[in-house]
Amino acid sequence: MASWKLALLHACDMFRFAALLLSTLGALIASPISAQSLALVNLPVVYVSMPSIQKTHQGQAIASTGAARPTVPQHAETLQFAAIRPQAYEAAALPAWTPPAFVDRRFRSYRDGIAQYGPFLVLDDRRVAMIGETDASTPGQFRAMLRDFPRLRQLDLVECPGTQDDRANLSLGRMIRAARLVTHVPAIGSVRSGAVELFFAGIQRDISQGAEFAVHSWMDPYGREAGDFSIDSPENRQYLEYYREMGMSSDQARAFYDFTNSVPHHGALWLGAGDMRRWTAHPQPATVRAQSKPVQRAPNLAYADVTFS
Repeated sequence: MASWKLALLHACDMFRFAALLLSTLGALIASPISAQSLALVNLPVVYVSMPSIQKTHQGQAIASTGAARPTVPQHAETLQFAAIRPQAYEAAALPAWTPPAFVDRRFRSYRDGIAQYGPFLVLDDRRVAMIGETDASTPGQFRAMLRDFPRLRQLDLVECPGTQDDRANLSLGRMIRAARLVTHVPAIGSVRSGAVELFFAGIQRDISQGAEFAVHSWMDPYGREAGDFSIDSPENRQYLEYYREMGMSSDQARAFYDFTNSVPHHGALWLGAGDMRRWTAHPQPATVRAQSKPVQRAPNLAYADVTFS
């Protein structure tokens, strides 16, 4: 009799152990998986002058090949754009770039501010820094910031990898222009992908030596890029119209748009401060005698295999 009770108690213990094991296994299976995202892996912001780019796939980092970003070779002869698709247009002739007169170029650490609104870090009542990418909520955050700090006059683009929502990003650019903000890229600044549209939104645009830019084609949720649509399609017209609103002529808008789309979304063309200044020059006022300088050609850049949002 005693042996029968002992066997029963042993069986109950085994049953409880099996139930505990199955419960633990079920909890593990029910845990959510990592979110899928094609966003740029978060980078250390603003504290390096040469930010590293990490390729991702479904939210997971892809091992780096160890290749450094290519340098731009110096050539005496004229080079062609590094293009993936055939280029039908060359850049329009632009006047010589001159720095804006009313930009606060004093160095800021960009580590601390008096208020934060999404990617916007308010430094003081006149100056705000942008650190991070934009999304559908960013226009509302910008509007709230202007409500609380109506005297803001300058937007420093510091670590700006791009956008998760192109339409919201273009809307934000128009809001920056309506607020009559100056856009300034400090020497440690990196402005990439959709953030370049925000740089153009400044009523004046200023670039410190050492700043860097990167452009590439956009991509929709179905994997289609600019070259998959006709130039007159609504998908492409919205960018051309935006560039014209920001002060480019029709020829300049088309030339810059072709330039950005000369590499696919999963690549980039890197531009230094001098290269980008050629695209941001404003026509000189009629009251100023034009300089007798040779026409500057568009930047000649090499291809880098990186991914942006």
